[in-house]
Amino acid sequence: MKPLIGISCCVKQFGAFGMANHAASNTYVRATDHVVGGVPVLVPANGVMADIATLVARLDGLILTGSRSNVEPAWYDGPVHAEGTPEDHERDCVTLPLIRAAVAAGVPVLAICRGMQELNVALGGSLHQRLQDLDGRIDHSTPMSPLPRVRTGKSHAVRVAAGSWLHRLCGREEIAVNSLHNQGVDRLARDLVADAVAPDGTVEAVHATTAGYAVGVQWHPEYDWERDEVSRQIFVAFGEAVRARLSGPARLSASQLATAAD
Repeated sequence: MKPLIGISCCVKQFGAFGMANHAASNTYVRATDHVVGGVPVLVPANGVMADIATLVARLDGLILTGSRSNVEPAWYDGPVHAEGTPEDHERDCVTLPLIRAAVAAGVPVLAICRGMQELNVALGGSLHQRLQDLDGRIDHSTPMSPLPRVRTGKSHAVRVAAGSWLHRLCGREEIAVNSLHNQGVDRLARDLVADAVAPDGTVEAVHATTAGYAVGVQWHPEYDWERDEVSRQIFVAFGEAVRARLSGPARLSASQLATAAD
């Protein structure tokens, strides 16, 4: 049987009447189908109704997706967002405790863009809200172009730390990445290590020092895994971590996980 891979959803309004929907981009589903080799399971952004213990007990891996919305600053004691900044409180209420529980249980985690920011906040770090407003930082935000290859094309280089998981994966000390974010790591969580940085010092990749497999990238490998080998290998390595865990010791029960998200 294939492993079950949780994919975090956002609350988004669709249709003529703006009905709330739980949504994740098809890019994550395709990467799970074609590269990870798992069964994609969309995790709704249902806030406090989410049963974190059951999710962690049933899922074999977790992909934290990117999104237009920003992590609410109250979670890291930051200043209130500027008016009009998109937020997703219900998603935050699911992903932040889910991350802590997954990391505690050793469920492999791949955190992408907003997902990496969530990983940092969930483990005790903080965020810059608009990198482009900081002195000495480049503009990391989404290129406003109708052409997909422009929006998701390579935007800048990142320096890869020697000996890091990312270095072992790509075999290079510098790679080119796309860039579609406003937020970025400010204070790095104690249990995270920076594995790549942009030319302006922005943290672009991390891994958790706790037991198990939990990594994050600030860019979007799900956009170009079909033509970029580094992007593909990010999902390959995640899939290998999922299968390695499945072949190892039995997972914790839901009752044992019940307090992991606290």
